[in-house]
Amino acid sequence: VQLQACGGGLVQAGGSLRLSCTASGRTFSSYVLGWFRQPPGKEREFVAAITWSGGSTYSADSVKGRFTISRDNAKNTVYLLMNSLNTEDTAVYYCAADMIGPLCHSTSWLYDYWGQGTQVTVSS
Repeated sequence: VQLQACGGGLVQAGGSLRLSCTASGRTFSSYVLGWFRQPPGKEREFVAAITWSGGSTYSADSVKGRFTISRDNAKNTVYLLMNSLNTEDTAVYYCAADMIGPLCHSTSWLYDYWGQGTQVTVSS
């Protein structure tokens, strides 16, 4: 399975970005998909996850109400819409796939495949 993340960039505080992650190589629809991020000098942290059907999502408290995860199985793509960005959201963002699931979770070592990361920089 290959995961290709894109959509990062430089944005001013208060702005928005939408990240995309496209999967290839195996059946996409059975995965739990997640987004993680690694701020500069810090450890990787969980952001959000979504079940294969899209019917259940789970987000970190730090992004609730600002970030929305969604998926389009027909396009093999998961999205992360990020609104009201602030400087603390600056990080490299990674998408990940858990081939077993079935529930959303924030445990990084249970995710089997990872994308290459896309940089998000929020300026003040």
